[in-house]
Amino acid sequence: MTEKDKEYLSEAIEIARSNIENGGGPFGSVVVKGDAIISSSGNRVVPDNDPTAHAEVSAIRKASSALGTFDLSDCTIYASCEPCPMCLGAIYWAGIRRVVFASDRFSAAAAGFSDEMIYREINLSNDRKSIVMDQGMSAEGEKVFEVWDRFEGKVRY
Repeated sequence: MTEKDKEYLSEAIEIARSNIENGGGPFGSVVVKGDAIISSSGNRVVPDNDPTAHAEVSAIRKASSALGTFDLSDCTIYASCEPCPMCLGAIYWAGIRRVVFASDRFSAAAAGFSDEMIYREINLSNDRKSIVMDQGMSAEGEKVFEVWDRFEGKVRY
């Protein structure tokens, strides 16, 4: 880990600490491009009444907006804790190729933030998940992909 990595990771950790005092959860994240911090965020689930307002997702949203692109493949994300499954999914979708984190998911679980059930359930077939997964109108849904396949102005992501 470089000194710059330590600097950015320290910033994410400080955001997590101060976020507690501001009504958020104990998580912080920073998105960096080159040597510049593009965005940062704490976890805002409770204050914003938004279950998707995790630090990493919020920082990714801000970075994409600031850079005017959904492709953050030239960025690194620093997080006070190992990203949860949702955040990890967002990191993959954003194209981010490097994650630097401090504490791990086991420390988060010990603090009451366990994602283990989600990690287990992701790989289960739909009929074995703990939530009901009903599929219907699949033919109609498939037609949307046919339209997409023919659409000349599509942007792949």
